[in-house]
Amino acid sequence: MADDENSNDTEVLDEEPRSILLGLISQLRKGMDLHRVTLPTFVLEPRSMLERITDFMSHPELILNVPKEEDPVNRFVNVVRYYLSGWHIKPKGVKKPYNPVLGERFRARWQFADNTEALFVSEQVSHHPPISAYYYVSPENNIIIVGDIRPKSKFLGNSAATLMQGESKIIFTNRPGEVYRIAMPNVYAREFRTKGFFTGAYNSIYGKIKRESTGESLYEITGKWSDIMYIKDLRTGHKEVLFNVHESKIYPKIVAPEEEQEENESRRLWSKVTSALIGRNLDLATEEKTLIEDKQRNEAKLREAEGIDWRPRYFFCENDEYNFKLTHISKDPQTAKNQIESFIFSSNSPPGFHSPNGPHHHNHDD
Repeated sequence: MADDENSNDTEVLDEEPRSILLGLISQLRKGMDLHRVTLPTFVLEPRSMLERITDFMSHPELILNVPKEEDPVNRFVNVVRYYLSGWHIKPKGVKKPYNPVLGERFRARWQFADNTEALFVSEQVSHHPPISAYYYVSPENNIIIVGDIRPKSKFLGNSAATLMQGESKIIFTNRPGEVYRIAMPNVYAREFRTKGFFTGAYNSIYGKIKRESTGESLYEITGKWSDIMYIKDLRTGHKEVLFNVHESKIYPKIVAPEEEQEENESRRLWSKVTSALIGRNLDLATEEKTLIEDKQRNEAKLREAEGIDWRPRYFFCENDEYNFKLTHISKDPQTAKNQIESFIFSSNSPPGFHSPNGPHHHNHDD
């Protein structure tokens, strides 16, 4: 994409951060794991990766009624539309959210016009390698979205890549056995310019929807995920808008005030870093970020010294797949919502520290 096509992909840098960035780039080597590189704070987006996951829940109107759709092809198209609708929400320039610390969590809810709700929790279930698990549910609307994100960042010589491993599962509880498994795409920032700015990745999209049993191509998807995406029926030639970013509105999520959050909830945990970044006090942001990371390392050393194992609070791992711990959930939507709400938001949920006896999740932290 040309630089003047979308100004939100470009950020003008002052001389000092530009010099820091270029100095950092000069030290990178092809294939280097960027998770081991301490990035300057000015490239940080002022929120945690655990909150950024909720971008994919920003347009619930695209998914709430899909379980009621009788045509399976239409359900599939609507799931694709919903998934693609979450990518346009991004800060100006190329920014990276905070790396969550082990045990960090983010909790939220959405209240809809028909008095139904959706509940959400995400948790950092592993530090090395970094894994963020999440669970979104609206029992009254027969929807569950559960999965994990396992980002691996590498420097590729003339570009930086985030290789997004893990997957998201969309489940319609009124349709037993119907599960949509969605892999995350790899993300590339291809250009680092020296004339005062650096530019994000190209935003074009292209894909086809095929009938698996016959291999027949049904639809073609084109456009830009940051602008307008189109869908063309390959059987009729009819083309229409799949999703228009400029006509969309982000549905607000409800998050408890920081003073009511637990110490390791994302917004409270990173509050001082966020305030410093918003105030453009990069030195203070760096100091506060270092304090959080040092505390995490010290806690890891203490657990190792005392033989204490760590397990996630909301998720369990089975066959390298993270699932929500609350498994015996009522089939009655209201009862189910009450059960899940109590488990996610109750302060009496069990902490994530256990003796080494019994089953456990092994985490490599530092």
